[in-house]
Amino acid sequence: MLRFTPRAILLTLCLIAGGAFRAHAADAALPDPEKPGPYPVGVTTMVFVDHSRTDAATDGPRSLMTEIWYPATDEAKGMPKNRLSEFFLKNKSPEFTLLMLAVFGVDLTEADSRFQNFSVRDAMMRDGLFPLLLFSHGNGGFRMQNTFWCEHMASHGYIVMSPDHTGNCAGTFVDGNLVLIQQGDAARKQFALDRPKDISFLIDTMDRMNKGNDSRFFGRVDMAHIGMSGHSFGGYTCTWIGNLEPRVKALAPMAGAAEERTNFDTPVMVLLADEDDTLGGDSAAKLAKYCEMSKGPHYLVEFKNGGHYSFTEMYQLRPDFGDGVGTGKRVSNGEPITYVAKDVAFTMINGYTTAFFGKYLKGQNGYDAYLAENHNPEELITKAAP
Repeated sequence: MLRFTPRAILLTLCLIAGGAFRAHAADAALPDPEKPGPYPVGVTTMVFVDHSRTDAATDGPRSLMTEIWYPATDEAKGMPKNRLSEFFLKNKSPEFTLLMLAVFGVDLTEADSRFQNFSVRDAMMRDGLFPLLLFSHGNGGFRMQNTFWCEHMASHGYIVMSPDHTGNCAGTFVDGNLVLIQQGDAARKQFALDRPKDISFLIDTMDRMNKGNDSRFFGRVDMAHIGMSGHSFGGYTCTWIGNLEPRVKALAPMAGAAEERTNFDTPVMVLLADEDDTLGGDSAAKLAKYCEMSKGPHYLVEFKNGGHYSFTEMYQLRPDFGDGVGTGKRVSNGEPITYVAKDVAFTMINGYTTAFFGKYLKGQNGYDAYLAENHNPEELITKAAP
């Protein structure tokens, strides 16, 4: 006789409900992809340890401090919003405050007062079945460097995991100790190996939590529909995962991509900036080539007046940072430039990626019309080959 445990019954019901949702998504009225979605958002910090790997930065097991954004219950609508300092152990680390000032010229206390986000820390997760997205930060970045994007996607019904790649982020904590970025060619080669393994490990970890290792995520993660994004070195990580990880079904790299490609069929949306001074003058052509190599669906979103950091929270951390934020010089001719404004950049990044993942992870074909149109010709060049 077959016996069904309560957990098995719950998982079966969630899968059935999720399949029905995807089957009828194209027939339903879809939310505006440029605006926050229908769900309040929760955010939580967790640390995951991969005991199968030794971390070159610590000589201990590979430890990943990870931020997770997720759809929250409606009670979160009236609760206090997360603060920037809460990403950094709730501002209990004076070392981190000094690091932000020394490396980025960011006064954490000042930035804390103006940082905008609408997530609620450790809010209750709502019932449902939600696709998984992963985000990988840039070289020397942080897990929260694209908060605007991570919480936007969560508001549209995704669970989003973003780790500190230990040793390759500006700084993170392992067992309460601050671990700074490791420099040098040997370290960078190691990070290129570590980063994709970090992502696969986090997918495995979320799979375990979905099966009951964590009550918040138990039965709520649609592990059959996983996508990924990342910025700069994280864009490389995102596209390299496309070569290695068949569980990842759609990719949206920002300002970075691997030159070598073996998986040509995975749907991809490449976001790039013409005035990317960090990657150099020929970066736009190289990133566009990655997109054009596709044999499956592929989309290009190109910012005419964007720079490398136009895709990040640097707008909020230091509004005069340059290379995409504030003012600078054009890569092509050195003429002065005022980079694309934050509200325009964030709106377009969120809009196009929400429509892209909606179509290719949720089956929301109603977003076809949005993906086919250039919604800001003054600032963007777009190409679509569904």
